[in-house]
Amino acid sequence: MTVPLHDSALLKAARGEKVPHTPVWFMRQAGRSLPEYLKVREGIAMLDSCMNAELITEITLQPVRRYGVDAAIFFSDIVLPLKAVGVDLDIVPGVGPVVASPVRTLADVEAIADLTPEQVPYITRAVRDLVGELASVNGGTPLIGFAGAPFTVASYLVEGGPSKEHAKTKALMFGAPDVWDALMRKVADVSAVFLETQVAAGASAVQLFDSWAGALTPADYVRFVQPHSARVLERVGALGVPRIHFGVGTTNLLDLMGEAGADVVGVDWRTPLDRAIPLVGDRSVQGNLDPTLVFAPTEVMTERAAAVIEAGRAARGHIFNLGHGVIPSTDPDQLARLTEFVQSYPLD
Repeated sequence: MTVPLHDSALLKAARGEKVPHTPVWFMRQAGRSLPEYLKVREGIAMLDSCMNAELITEITLQPVRRYGVDAAIFFSDIVLPLKAVGVDLDIVPGVGPVVASPVRTLADVEAIADLTPEQVPYITRAVRDLVGELASVNGGTPLIGFAGAPFTVASYLVEGGPSKEHAKTKALMFGAPDVWDALMRKVADVSAVFLETQVAAGASAVQLFDSWAGALTPADYVRFVQPHSARVLERVGALGVPRIHFGVGTTNLLDLMGEAGADVVGVDWRTPLDRAIPLVGDRSVQGNLDPTLVFAPTEVMTERAAAVIEAGRAARGHIFNLGHGVIPSTDPDQLARLTEFVQSYPLD
């Protein structure tokens, strides 16, 4: 029987409504550990795969077919919108995104073009194709749109690549606040358009992913970051879809990330849900099984998953996920067992 997407378990949980079962999906579920993903990506660069509508569609659907999860996450990359507007960058295997000319000045910021939907036709086409395909998968499966949050995207632009300390990013943030503000406004607009394009084509929810926000103190987050993430979330919220906001190592920022405009606050594995839920206010939560637990014996994994589900009962709504992305060496069969366990776990 086909269930209207509005009544799907994921969207009901995002709105804080009663669900037939705890909905589950996995960050980085679209690839990395799946043999069918590795096969279809063979010989194709990451960014090239993110700009091919047929590949985007196939990779996004693969884990939905295999696991029967409650949502598909749009296959893309945090820096893809920057590539689309002409920033000279590449994703180097084993390294990550590398930017040829890092941002240092206002002129560097002004040189970054604005994003328009016309620059990413493959995104619109892939979302439309996915929505059509997902309508008949498991009785109807919602698609979650995806984009990087302004701080994380800006940090790649400033650092020129991945960084553990974010020293150059913070130096610009503290030492040239006018340049920082201009950069964050630019990136926020790019991220907002990227998400708006996905929603306009049919995505049912969005996730704004802030990989590096955990490097900030609450005060610095409020002053230098939160207003820009809020702009993105406000624009997408105007389209009427639930907004998930997730960051890594953000125990000290969960309340602020919720206040930025999230309907659902993603919680990474470092923070127990019973501590996180009082911080996020009247919002749903997403998470947060330690990704390494899928390498434990099945009974250990499911025991810990049950504890996460039980803790999630105290929230307005709960979407089960790992507390970060799927590790590449994960056994797909173990994720299938985890999915089945979560979806069959009694809530009454």
